[in-house]
Amino acid sequence: MQIPTTDGLADAFAACPDHGERHPGVLMYPDAFGIRPAIREMATELAGHGYYVLVPNFFYREGPTPVIDLPGHIGEADRSALVAGLMPLIKDLTPERVLRDADAYLGFLTSRPEVGAGPVAVTGYCIGGLLATRTAAAHPGQVAALAAYHAPVAADGPESLLRLTADVHFGHAATDITPEALGELNRSLDAAGVDYTSEIYPGTVHGFTMSDTDAFAPAGLRLHWDRLLPLLTGALAKD
Repeated sequence: MQIPTTDGLADAFAACPDHGERHPGVLMYPDAFGIRPAIREMATELAGHGYYVLVPNFFYREGPTPVIDLPGHIGEADRSALVAGLMPLIKDLTPERVLRDADAYLGFLTSRPEVGAGPVAVTGYCIGGLLATRTAAAHPGQVAALAAYHAPVAADGPESLLRLTADVHFGHAATDITPEALGELNRSLDAAGVDYTSEIYPGTVHGFTMSDTDAFAPAGLRLHWDRLLPLLTGALAKD
């Protein structure tokens, strides 16, 4: 699919149930490695639970996904070089660009004939989790649920979380955050007054949800679904 933005066309993947009625919309930001079979599988699995899932290529300014050559399996030996190649693109993805793009992504998602008229959810992985958090904070009346996994969700500072109104789940890799930093993050969420869960997934490393990487943890992915699906059901059914 092609999403019109102020800076061009963003290619995207969409998945939805095969029956005819309209469904709640979910905007899913992938990790920095972008749209690929592992991400398509996750989006398709989520769609099977009754959601229209839109996955944008947030590096579209550099070209269609994948913007770098990816091996079929991303091992630790590959990761450093791949991340180094992506870092300039990540730095170019300024907060201003992120928010302009988010407006376009949400506008496209909610305009789809398969998507219902109610609120939407936003999910994200790794850097995509930060983009999801920024999107939810910028659209408090529209985004009812936010989930982010192994993501630097507090990178914009604790005050950024005060703008959140969505129901929230943050699933952290054990190697990404200390218990002390988790407590500080959760106090910021308390101050925001949001309904949230924010926890460290035991025995996980950064990227644990991604089945095509050495970081993958099957138990971590199962816990991800155990947290995500009730969050979406509760938040999107409320309104």
